[in-house]
This record gives sequence, C-alpha cells and structure tokens, in this order.
Amino acid sequence: MNRSLFSRFWFLSIPLLVGAVVAVTWANYRYAGQNPGGNDFLVHWVGTRALLVDGKTPYGDEVAVQIQILAYGRPARPGEHELRVAYPLYSVVVFLPYALISDYTLARALWMTTLEIALVLLAIFSLRLTRWKLGIGFLPFYLLFALLWYHSLRPLINGNAVILIALWIGMAFLALRSERDELAGILLAFTTIKPHVVLPILIFVVIWTLSQRRWAALFWMAATVGMLSVILGFFVPDWPVQNLREILRYSSYNPSGTPAAIFADWAPAAGRWIGWAFSALVLLVMVVEWFLARRKEFSWFLWTACLTLVASQLSGIQADPGNFIILFLPLVLIITALEERWGRAGRVMNCFLMLLLFVGPWALFLNTLTLGDQPLQHPVLLFPLPLFLLITLYWVRWWAVHPQRFLIDALRESEALE
Repeated sequence: MNRSLFSRFWFLSIPLLVGAVVAVTWANYRYAGQNPGGNDFLVHWVGTRALLVDGKTPYGDEVAVQIQILAYGRPARPGEHELRVAYPLYSVVVFLPYALISDYTLARALWMTTLEIALVLLAIFSLRLTRWKLGIGFLPFYLLFALLWYHSLRPLINGNAVILIALWIGMAFLALRSERDELAGILLAFTTIKPHVVLPILIFVVIWTLSQRRWAALFWMAATVGMLSVILGFFVPDWPVQNLREILRYSSYNPSGTPAAIFADWAPAAGRWIGWAFSALVLLVMVVEWFLARRKEFSWFLWTACLTLVASQLSGIQADPGNFIILFLPLVLIITALEERWGRAGRVMNCFLMLLLFVGPWALFLNTLTLGDQPLQHPVLLFPLPLFLLITLYWVRWWAVHPQRFLIDALRESEALE
C-alpha cells in the first residue's frame, strides 16, 4: 500500500471510528440510565471523587456508607457486600478522568466504552502474542465471542477494571517479546491496582526477567509503583496501612473465593482440608513450572505465564469468576496450538470449543443464580474454566513451548519487512 493510499485510508477510517465510539457511548448511556449498577466502577468513582473533591480518604467508613447508599439505597446489611475501596491509592490515576465527571450515568457510560475498546484490543493483542493466523471469515465470530462470553460481559456490566488489567498484561508480554522492557515494566506496574489478581504472574515475571538479566523491566515496574505511591502519599500519608486493613477484611464480606472456603461450605467436616490440599498441589505445579521456565525463550515464558494466570485462580488466593477475563490469553494460546497442530480439524474443534465456552458459563450462571437486592453468582463458577484450561494447557504444552514455529514466523516477518 503506497503512502497516498494509506493516508486516504486513515482519513476515511478515523471519522468512522470516532462515529462508532460516539454511538457505542450513547448506547452505553441509555443502558446505564435504564439499568442502575456498575458497582465495581461505582466504588472507585465515589472513592476517587471523595479524595479529589472532598479531601477524604477513600478507605474511610463515611465513604463506604456513601457508596452503599448509592448502590442499595441504604447502608449495607450484615452479610451483604460492603462495597469498600480495596485498591492501592494510586489506582485513582486510572479512575481520575471519569471521577472528574459529576454525572455518574455519563461517567459509567464512558467507562463502559473504555472497557469495550479494551476488550477488542485484548482480542487483537492476544492474536499477535500467539501468532494465530485467524481467517477473515472467522474474525467476526472471534470478536463477538471476546465481547459477549460470560467472563467478558459480566466485568463489563459491573465496570470491573480487571478488563484493563488483562489488556495491560497482554501488552506487557508483547513488549517483553520485542525487548521493550521499559514499557513492559510500566504496564506491569499499573496491573498492581488489583494485587491479589496479579501477584503470582508478577512473581513469575520477576523470576524470568532476573534469569534473563533484563533488569530494565523490573526497575521500571518498581520505579513506577514507587513514584505513584509517594505522590499519592502527600494526600493520604498512611494510605498503605489503611489499604492493608481493607485488604485483610476483603474476604469477610465477599463470597467464598478459594477452594478451601468453597469445599468447607459443601463439606464442613473435611472440605477445608481437601481444598487446601488441592491448592497446595496447584501451587507446587506452578512453582515447578516457574523453575523449568528459567532462561528459556519467550514461547516457553508465554506458556508458563498462561499457566500461572490459570493456576493462580485455584491457588488459595482470593479469586472471583468476575476476574476471569485475564484467562482470555491462555484460551487463545490453546486455540492457536490446536489449530496449528491439527489444521482444518483443529479449526472445527476450536469452533466447537468457543461455542461450548460461550454457552456453558452462561447456562451455569443462570441456573445457579441467587436473586436478591443484587444478583449473586454461585461459587461453583470458580472451577469449570480454570480446570478446563489447566488440563488443555498441558495437552498442548509441547506444541506451545516449541520455539521452532515462533522462529519461522519471526523470520517470515523480517523477510517481509525487507
């Protein structure tokens, strides 16, 4: 494509993209006005406004009650989700543009548009990471799946920032592959706004980058977190202590989110021990794979990172199916390996697989849903997707970690550039 034709393409495309974003935002605004909610976003919209407008700590009881009244119309009752801010204080940087908008419905609509764009970018970057040669006829089906399957639509409706975290993880991995370690470090730093979601994957990234002597990624990750922490410390000097207090109480008002807690609900006598034994086994497998991935090439790193994302949901750290969008990249890696291994038969298998993963979680959610002031998903949703992905990751392990296909693709790319 010559430069003139390329310029004309962008000249026509930009107005179309802007028009599409405006149309999507208007649809989101209509939806937000007719369907109150978005509590994950509401918590941080109110918390950020409390800090910037009123000069109050977002971790205080007064702010928590304000959030509860907006969500429930009253303070939370015993046993209900308390909707308290539990993110590090520097997360206000992410929510700041939306917190400057005093109209919650408009702020939520713009936030939903941001998350929808992030879902599309996550789908695209996952293709680039795994180098899946997706046919043009399969692309609409793939994008619809990425936007509408349960583990995308639920965090989108709730306004969960985990969608951005999934995108930042994918972008950081792309940066690591191209050795842009400074960018990777900055992106990984922003994922720490939900530390319980990213702790295991960050530990693995630290281990791998140290073994590769790529200090820049670690320096920029630590420097970014440190700089943001110090700057926000001028507003709330003891925010790490307040944040730690909220993290420790987080599990007390959330549904069971570990195998031990869920098994204890199902079998009070021995369930908790069974759950801890199961999580210990998962942790052992994860640590062994971290050891094996040291000093290995990027394809091995990517498979182990995907395994870490999946295994961490069953490792005993508080987890939530509402955060499972971070498992989209492992799913795409599996789909890529299946198609490369079996060709056309693999593509047919992938169509069936994606259809199953679209229908299955929605059917399970609707059949186990608990209705009340807020619809509650059943804890059983914690298990099906991570277990399925854990098994299939090992099924495609040899093919996924084999570096030859990545080297061939890289050579073809360099030849095309020449």
